[in-house]
Amino acid sequence: QVQLVESGGGLVQPGGSLRLSCAASGVTLDYYSIGWFRQVPGKAREGVSCISTSDGKTYYADSVKGRFTISIDNAKNTVYLQLNSVKPEDTGLYRCAAVRSLVTTMTDHEYDYWGQGTQVTVSS
Repeated sequence: QVQLVESGGGLVQPGGSLRLSCAASGVTLDYYSIGWFRQVPGKAREGVSCISTSDGKTYYADSVKGRFTISIDNAKNTVYLQLNSVKPEDTGLYRCAAVRSLVTTMTDHEYDYWGQGTQVTVSS
């Protein structure tokens, strides 16, 4: 059984930084797509970034391009999302998701496994 546990969220001031972690257990993340999504009450879930563990390809939503960076530590079976220059509109519950696939995607319904999420609040 694949389990994903996110951590690293919190309260951060605009312009600040955070690093979110998504630790996987029950599986080795070979040939997986890992995505980060954020949820805000009253809004549709938004794909933020994704990475292919097969070839390292990454994608970012336009709203975070140049500010967020996704990466993977294979030894730790963990995917990270570095948030820099955060803005109030980055506030939300950040969840990671995984699906066994050679192609990475930011389409949420294509993912099979989801973590519970870690809350990020950007406020002064």
